[in-house]
Amino acid sequence: MIARLRKLRQVSPFQIVLVTVFTALAAFMSLPIIFIFSHAFKPKNELFLFPPRFLVQHPTIHNFEVLLLHASNATVPFTRYLFNSLLVVSLTLFSVIVVSTMAAYVLAKYKFHFKGLILSLITLSLMFAPETVSIPRYLIINGLGLNNTYFGHILPSLASPVAVFMLVGFISQIPNDLMEAARIDGASHLGIFTRIVLPLSVPAVATISILTFQTVWGDVETSTLFMQKEAMRTLPFYVNSLLSGLQNNVAGQNMAAAAGLLIFIPNLIIFLLFQRKVLETMVHSGIK
Repeated sequence: MIARLRKLRQVSPFQIVLVTVFTALAAFMSLPIIFIFSHAFKPKNELFLFPPRFLVQHPTIHNFEVLLLHASNATVPFTRYLFNSLLVVSLTLFSVIVVSTMAAYVLAKYKFHFKGLILSLITLSLMFAPETVSIPRYLIINGLGLNNTYFGHILPSLASPVAVFMLVGFISQIPNDLMEAARIDGASHLGIFTRIVLPLSVPAVATISILTFQTVWGDVETSTLFMQKEAMRTLPFYVNSLLSGLQNNVAGQNMAAAAGLLIFIPNLIIFLLFQRKVLETMVHSGIK
């Protein structure tokens, strides 16, 4: 008890103000999240109240029941879209992590011809918006005959310049002496990669996992451009098509609110699970 009182006495007024300000800022930034949850459970009469209410007064799950009922009446069931999304996200996330970490390891720790040129091209590719490469992507996917396949979903996201760029900077911090000691002990290139590089790069891998998940989970481009069969399309495409059809439909706004929450929840869960690793990446404290 005495130790706690001493610690409280050591807190300066500036620290108190700083904590208060950041607490208020965090509460303010959480308002959109609270609104999304509250809006999804509002009954139809509360959705159109004026002035609108921020919090739901009489929560109901009827919005989700209507959404699932609408999906069950469609040609392709709701579960099919959900299965496609989960499978595509899982395979893409695994593939991006493997390819990006291996590429970053080679670029960060080995010397070879045209290394500088490759790094420059990766940096240059960060300048292009995704919309500018839609046509080349379509030509490649169509030329390889990957339309209406899961590979058509995965391949466009496989090369991730952001992931490689971030991992190169993080892996470069790994001491070369540590790797040399492993080589002296007889470790192979694969052993060094799996036993040293990957464990020490967990914060950066967690960060690119979040970025990749958010990109792939909300992606509608692959389903729109590369998938002609409805059964091969993903949940974001279904929700996007549903919302576009309900923009001027008063009766369907409750489904739109429920669908928006379903798309948002996985992103929130993934971020909460890996937020500490993201902070470690940002401050470059993965290796000490």
